[in-house]
Amino acid sequence: MAATALPPLPPQFKSIQHHLRTAQELDKREPVVAYYCRLYAMQTGMKIDSKTPECRKFLSKLMDQLEAMKKQFGDNEAITQEIVGSAHVENYALKMFLYADNEDRAGQFHKNMIKSFYTASLLIDVLTVFGELSEENVQHRKYARWKAAYIHNCLKNGETPQPGPIGMEGETFDLEREEAGSSSHQSGTNQPTSSSSTYEANNTPTSNFTGIHVPPGAHAPANTPAEVPHNTGEVRLTPEDFARAQKYCKYAGSALQYEDVSTAVQNLQKALKLLITGKE
Repeated sequence: MAATALPPLPPQFKSIQHHLRTAQELDKREPVVAYYCRLYAMQTGMKIDSKTPECRKFLSKLMDQLEAMKKQFGDNEAITQEIVGSAHVENYALKMFLYADNEDRAGQFHKNMIKSFYTASLLIDVLTVFGELSEENVQHRKYARWKAAYIHNCLKNGETPQPGPIGMEGETFDLEREEAGSSSHQSGTNQPTSSSSTYEANNTPTSNFTGIHVPPGAHAPANTPAEVPHNTGEVRLTPEDFARAQKYCKYAGSALQYEDVSTAVQNLQKALKLLITGKE
């Protein structure tokens, strides 16, 4: 992406440094996701501090990047239509989550799967630019961040992680520190290493994965489609119902871009059920 380089990241913006790094990593292969990562960073930064000179300068340059991307991808409906953009980002986040979760459950523990868990959690953060997160996404984010911390710390201490959902204990994972040096040359933000980027999981439940619900089958595509409900009578649909059905169809279309048939089928089934029964 040909855009103005960002100045050094102000200390106030430490919480968005990984979202900006993710944007840089995805610029070439997933520019739509990269755009929304920057948009999330912009909106979050505005809330943190938009008055001090260094923060205003940084946000101004970030805005320039966003405007440049809008011009470059102005004909992409995932940029021009939020409902399509939301589906695109969510499906990519789910793709990252499922890859990491499948590796985890297969007992394949490595840096790529740790980073995939953590990146999935960052992309779920990004979904907040479209509105409030669903409860499912809130749980996926919490689980992904904890898993990244737990597996990383196990490998660091020479221990073998337990696969799948287990009792959640306080874990700390500083991705910035682990990647320092190896990827600093890729960063246009010149962020310093800081423990403030550490993910804290100390307030998470500690017994039998209490309070966290990973939906059945979330770790692997469904093998067979769910039963489609039959229309039991006339159903009056509201404009909101039609909007939600349209959303599911958009999600399905976005999933097919990744050849993710399972997710496409699931979303089409949700749309069909809503249109037939008036309920989700």
